[in-house]
Amino acid sequence: MHASPAPPRSICLLRLSALGDATHVVPLIRTLRRAWPEVALSWVIGKGEFKLLEGLAGVEFLVYDKHSGLNGMRELRRRFGGRRFDALLQMQVAARANLLSAFVPAVRRIGYDRSRSKDLHGLFINERIADRPGIHVLDAIGSFCEPLGLSQDEVVWDLPVPDDARAWARAQWPEDGRPTLLISPCSSHVRRNWRADRYAAVADHAAVQGWRIVLCGGRSPLERDTADAILATMQASALDLVGKDTLKQLPALLERADLVMTPDSGPMHIANAMGSKVLGLHAASNPARSGPYSDRRYCVDRYDDAARKYLGKPAAQIKWGTKIEHDGVMDLVTVEDGIAAFERYRQSQ
Repeated sequence: MHASPAPPRSICLLRLSALGDATHVVPLIRTLRRAWPEVALSWVIGKGEFKLLEGLAGVEFLVYDKHSGLNGMRELRRRFGGRRFDALLQMQVAARANLLSAFVPAVRRIGYDRSRSKDLHGLFINERIADRPGIHVLDAIGSFCEPLGLSQDEVVWDLPVPDDARAWARAQWPEDGRPTLLISPCSSHVRRNWRADRYAAVADHAAVQGWRIVLCGGRSPLERDTADAILATMQASALDLVGKDTLKQLPALLERADLVMTPDSGPMHIANAMGSKVLGLHAASNPARSGPYSDRRYCVDRYDDAARKYLGKPAAQIKWGTKIEHDGVMDLVTVEDGIAAFERYRQSQ
């Protein structure tokens, strides 16, 4: 491990997206701040991710709009005002992020190990984190402090949630003792999404047990259409909050749920960070790598089945982190799987 002879004066973190991955960066911010209270931390971040994390203490946000292209990259460099960071933590390997990192002046440029590098990532860095297959994405991101001589031994989120966001969430349903199943049905990766009729079947099962059903999601046509299909298929009633919350209100909403049912998505990781239990639906991705970090007891795991069906070998024999985003892969997750996971949670209470 390369340990600095003295604490760095300034560190720039580069992670633009997505919402879940941005959530994974927050414990690293906490680790750096605990070790070095005086270090200047700057984070180059995407627009939506900034909306979620705005107000995070101890960090300067530098928002980059991916639609601004090279002009936006040049503008970012101008915003640095001649600063040169002691270290850049380049935590995104996509081509756009790699190119953007070239506009960040830094002495040490720390990136991913060779096995996770792509899109010429190695040309933009001069140090690498250790290659540790088999760890969660959050732990991989956390390991970016290791070349600086630190170790992320504690995972703390404490996301910045304003009081008015929590007040809005409290106003959506009464505190009447009924447990709440909140369904966030859509990932931005459409092949990770489950069928609407299957969500409806699990929701109806939960409703029979006396649970309140709440739907949430963004404003995209896919999310609206999915929610409408769930509502049309359900026998029970549900509170429809799809498209009604902001990114600041979403964490407060997820925090109020007893259980959040969702595919591998940003809301999965935000819910986990807020302390809610998650019924994660996995076939396209490995829950051990990208499931809810704190507690995966209530996840459905059909990743090995997907590897055998679509790749012809068990999950243990494919590269760590392989995504099996094939058409129909989520059909491997059955209604019975979802109900069994729900019952695991219910029986644990």
